[in-house]
Amino acid sequence: MNTILDRLATAEDCERLAKNVQESDPTLAREARRRAVELRAATQGAKTVAEQEALRAVYAYEEGLTKKRGRRTRASRTWQMIDRHGIIGAVERAVNRKDDAAGYTVLLEMGMEDFAFEVVVVRYPHLFSSEAVARSQARIGKWKEAEHGLPADAHKDARR
Repeated sequence: MNTILDRLATAEDCERLAKNVQESDPTLAREARRRAVELRAATQGAKTVAEQEALRAVYAYEEGLTKKRGRRTRASRTWQMIDRHGIIGAVERAVNRKDDAAGYTVLLEMGMEDFAFEVVVVRYPHLFSSEAVARSQARIGKWKEAEHGLPADAHKDARR
């Protein structure tokens, strides 16, 4: 990690740096925002690495919404779902919704697509239903295809 980022102790410090260097060093600004997300997630008292990564996904999404809307924005419905079902239960429910790439699109625009709920599900499949794992794998496949400009079924031909 960049030494300047190592010295940032709070999410607010990270945001301030990101704002100050956005024009001159967009890469450093993106890394400062990622660090802010990690610092926020670390304050939530996750019991496992999977929970920590899932919380990081929520904060990354909030960061994307904040940047998009120009004001601090909370993922209110997601937090309500976490309060009701726990973080792992909330992730399960979120990925089992109909195909909705809005959250991923926000993360992609922020350079934080690796924080998506679907990535957490695929990384820790033993914590989730087989349906959630399959749906997450399928979505990630679609996102990769779109990223590389491949048609939806191009990967099938490539495996033959």
